Amino acid sequence: AVFKKEKPAAVFHLAAQTNVRKSIADPVFDAETNIIGSLNLLENSVKFKAIKFIFISTGGAIYGDGVKIPTPETAEEAPISPYGIAKLSVEKYLHYYHRQYGLNYSVLRLANIYGPRQNYLGEAGVVAIFCNQLKKHQPLFINGFGCQTRDFVFVADVVSACLKVLTDAKPNIYNIGTAQENNINQLAVALQKVSGINTLIKHRSAIKGEQMKSCLSYQKIKSHLSWRPKHNLEGGLKETWRWFSKQ
Repeated sequence: AVFKKEKPAAVFHLAAQTNVRKSIADPVFDAETNIIGSLNLLENSVKFKAIKFIFISTGGAIYGDGVKIPTPETAEEAPISPYGIAKLSVEKYLHYYHRQYGLNYSVLRLANIYGPRQNYLGEAGVVAIFCNQLKKHQPLFINGFGCQTRDFVFVADVVSACLKVLTDAKPNIYNIGTAQENNINQLAVALQKVSGINTLIKHRSAIKGEQMKSCLSYQKIKSHLSWRPKHNLEGGLKETWRWFSKQ
């Protein structure tokens, strides 16, 4: 009904089941949501003659561990969860829909996105989870030793990348990150500094199968479309904490 009414020229596909642990517990539900749901959008995009399809994929969950850091788009795709497998499947379907129907597309493989308004209730979004715990003066809980690294990219930079790829005339896959590694212990200390609240940091059991390193190179989109992240981690955390502290 929405496609019939709006007849969009471009489709931004951000909707997903994003809980990696849930995908492991129920891979069928994950596939029904993330693969079949995406196919429904692709079918409607072709039916109503959309020109461009922008798919929000995942960086870390597609590449897995054991790849070059920062990781380029040419690295081997080795997802270790049903969530990552589903995202990669949709990327392959996009290639098919381009060859079969001429649908232009861009894939954005995101690093760990964070920023104001992020949901702190799920497993994703460690920055939002820590901000909520700090606001309530609760301990910051870290899984395992906290040495696992992530590439944290600010939401405004992701939005600017989404708009940039609208101008891309050919199908492409781009990493969207900062090429900066930070471990979870460092993140906890940085947020304590930004908030001025020094609650306890507590370590609990590591999560089986959790990825240990994730950091994305953004050289391809920088070269093709002149995009680069404008927010460093400290500045992004300050803006994020400012929003959370007022809620």
